[in-house]
Amino acid sequence: MSTELERLAATCLLPSFPGVEVPDWIRRFLERGGTSVLFFAYNVPTREELQRLAAALRAEREDVLLAIDEEGGDVTRLEWREGSSYPSAAGLGVVDDLALTEEVGAAIASDLAAVGVNWDLAPVADVNVPTNPVIGVRAFGDEAARVTPHVAAFVRGLQRSRVAACVKHFPGHGATELDSHLELPVVTGDLAAALEPFRSAIDAGVKTIMTAHVVVPELGDEPATLNRRIVGDLLRDEMGYDGVVVADALEMRAVSATVGVEAAAVRALRAGVDLLCVGHDLDDDDVARIERALVTAVAFGELAEERLVEAAARVQSLASWASPEPAAVDRAVGDVAARRAVIVSGDVTLVSGASIVELRPRANIAAGEHEHHFAGARVVREGAPIPDADAYVVRDAHRHAWMREAADRAGVVVIEVGLPLWRPTQARGYVATYGAGRASLAAAADLVFPKVPA
Repeated sequence: MSTELERLAATCLLPSFPGVEVPDWIRRFLERGGTSVLFFAYNVPTREELQRLAAALRAEREDVLLAIDEEGGDVTRLEWREGSSYPSAAGLGVVDDLALTEEVGAAIASDLAAVGVNWDLAPVADVNVPTNPVIGVRAFGDEAARVTPHVAAFVRGLQRSRVAACVKHFPGHGATELDSHLELPVVTGDLAAALEPFRSAIDAGVKTIMTAHVVVPELGDEPATLNRRIVGDLLRDEMGYDGVVVADALEMRAVSATVGVEAAAVRALRAGVDLLCVGHDLDDDDVARIERALVTAVAFGELAEERLVEAAARVQSLASWASPEPAAVDRAVGDVAARRAVIVSGDVTLVSGASIVELRPRANIAAGEHEHHFAGARVVREGAPIPDADAYVVRDAHRHAWMREAADRAGVVVIEVGLPLWRPTQARGYVATYGAGRASLAAAADLVFPKVPA
């Protein structure tokens, strides 16, 4: 193998590893040209430990790109135990204050910069549909006209501190009814509308765009990540984007179970992707196999060396740019935004000691299982006996008949922490938070348990 080709191949990979100690294989990866590392919750026992880990990686390579999924709301890695200090994108969309959205993005950037992270895989630019199982409150809304300006505002907030943003999931994962972590979804709906938030992000100077493992029938049968018509022709040529294109995780079954990880890596680079996410469930052996697959593809003429050179150059340019600068931000902006997003109808007051049951569905893979819950609530899952309670916390009840049946009782308070598309007919009060982060749950708790004046 050519040493130069090995270096180029390593530059085009974004791997991860568990724990807070840099493994030897990651040291070797960075030494031979690797430029990027992805953090998950398993790298964040505490912020202090993540900060030390980031410093140790930067000691190996000063310009290393350290990425994390920190969307606010339901998807957080920094605050995976206690819940996010910021509302979801859906909450920000409901408030519809672009200056506030930008300030939330800036505050998240400041949090990341403080622990040494210089790349946020956010915001979600998808236009959601009610039946989507994986996007939901992660999107700013269900209409392109609402989503588009908020995506640009969030990008501006992140990047004004030189934390790179990553809009996802191109060309839109919103109008789908399957989860690409598990299956290969097909996009329905208006492609032109789905593209508008991505156009706004490009106009705002977004540094990276993540592709979706979805099929867009009018553009062919291949998943977007592997589709030259989508990445090369549409995103690069027609939309004029020249930043880093990163593929969503290669172990997601939408591609791993259809074409295989190594073949997907080659085909993605050939389609115009620059950086390949080798995510949570792949390890050092997988990284080595993908590198060999890329080098071999060049050797056998299946992948042009010029394409690998171009991709690596974009990644290196991003690494040179992403050097966060200290910025003064309003640390209270998350709580303020979360309170503004809450909607209330009826009598929602509960007395101290009221019984609260949280009806929790299986978590989607992007968000992960939440360790936090509504204050004082007992968590009950589908299939378990559901006790009588004074209040029921539901999540996306429009998608779960068992929740609707259990929670729609006379005299109770229903607290919806997902999308409020279903309303109970018998409850005396209803609260919707547009997300289950700490800030959003705290905002709801303040309403149902009002403080008595001293």
